[in-house]
Amino acid sequence: MTVLAWIAALSLAIWIYLLSSQGGFWRARERDDLDEDRLPVPDVWPAVAVIIPARNEAESIGQVVESLCRQDYAGRLRIVVVDDQSQDGTADLAREAAARAAADGFTRRVDVLGGQPLPSGWTGKMWAVRQGVAFASDPGTNDDSVAPDYLLHTDADIAHSPENVRQLVTRATGDRRVLVSLMAKLRCTAWFERTLIPAFVLFFQMLYPFAWVNDPKKRMAAAAGGCMLIHRASLEAGGGIEAIRDEIIDDCAMGRLLKKQGAIWLGLTERAVSVRPYDNLGEIRKMVSRTAYAQLQYSPVLLAGTIVSLLLTFIVPPAMTIFASGIAQWLGLFAWIAMTLSYLPMLRFYRQPSSFGPLLPLVAALYTVFTFDSALQHWRGRGGMWKGRAQARGQQSSDA
Repeated sequence: MTVLAWIAALSLAIWIYLLSSQGGFWRARERDDLDEDRLPVPDVWPAVAVIIPARNEAESIGQVVESLCRQDYAGRLRIVVVDDQSQDGTADLAREAAARAAADGFTRRVDVLGGQPLPSGWTGKMWAVRQGVAFASDPGTNDDSVAPDYLLHTDADIAHSPENVRQLVTRATGDRRVLVSLMAKLRCTAWFERTLIPAFVLFFQMLYPFAWVNDPKKRMAAAAGGCMLIHRASLEAGGGIEAIRDEIIDDCAMGRLLKKQGAIWLGLTERAVSVRPYDNLGEIRKMVSRTAYAQLQYSPVLLAGTIVSLLLTFIVPPAMTIFASGIAQWLGLFAWIAMTLSYLPMLRFYRQPSSFGPLLPLVAALYTVFTFDSALQHWRGRGGMWKGRAQARGQQSSDA
C-alpha cells in the first residue's frame, strides 16, 4: 500500500477502536432518566446544602436561585450563594429571586455570603466554594445545629427542574454513590451552539467514557461541575476542597478525589440546564481555551501529540475521501462514515438534525484551533482566564 493508504488505514483503525472499545461513549446511554425506576426511595431524606459560587452572574443568578427554591424535596434543603466580589448586583438579584419564590410559598432558606478576597494558590471558583462549604457545614448556621449530609455544587448559570435534587439524592442513596454528577444540558439555540455544542459533549465523553467513570472497578474518574451532589463526609475524608484548591478543571479533579472514597456516577440529563448563551464563536472559544491546556498538564509535548491525534482522527478521513484515490479514498470514506455514526446519538439528544453528522471534521478542526489557543493564552500569562482572572497554575492574577 502507499503511504496515504497506510495513513487512511490507521485513521480507520482508530475509529474501529473508538466505536468498539472506548466504553461505548458515543451511544449516550448514561442518562439520569433511563434507570431511575429501579432506585429505592430513601426512608429518610437527608439534608442537602446547595453551594453556588457566583461572580458577575446578574444575567442568570435569579433564574438559578429560583429554580432551586422551587425544588420538590421533602428533606432539609438550604441554598448558599457565595458572591465572589461581583460588581453587577449579583447578590441583590439572588436575594430578590429567593423573595419571589417565598411569595409563592417556597420558603427555602437562602444565605447570600460576601466572598472574601482571593488568597494565593486558589482558583476563584474553588475559593468561593470553600467558603460556601464551610458556612453550610457549620452547625451554628443550621436551623437544627446539624451539618448537611450532602452538598450540591452547582454553577450560577445552571437551572434545575423541580425534581432534580430529589432524583440526585435517590441515586446517591440508592446506589451508594459518594458523588452523583450530571452533565448539564448546554444551550443549543443559536447557530454556533447548534453546530459546536453537541460535539463538545461528545469529545468530553470520548475523553471520559461515562460507563467507565461509573464502574467502581475502573480507575477512570470525572465529573461535570455544573451539577455535583457530593457526600459531605466523603469529601472531608478525601481532604476537602483544599485538596483541589488550584485545579482549573476542578470537576474532574473532584471526581478523582471522591472515587478514592467510593463509587461515583456521571450522566447526561435534561433536568439541569445551562442558561448561559454561547451564541457566537468567540464565547465557545473562551469556554474551550480556558481549560484545554490544563487538561494537557501544560505540556508542549502533549499539546503536539494531541494536535497530531486530532488531525489523524478527524481531518484525515474527509481529506482522504475528497483528495485521495484508490484504497486510501475508500479507507478514508469508511472512517468518515464511522465518525458520522458516532455523532448521531449526541445529535439526537440535543435534537439537532442528523445532517450535521458529516460536519464533525469541521467542528473538530475548530476545536483543534481552540486547543492551540489555550496554550497560547497560557504562554501569554492569561491561562484559565475567567471573569478577569488568570487562574492557571503559576498565573493567578488579581481582578482585572
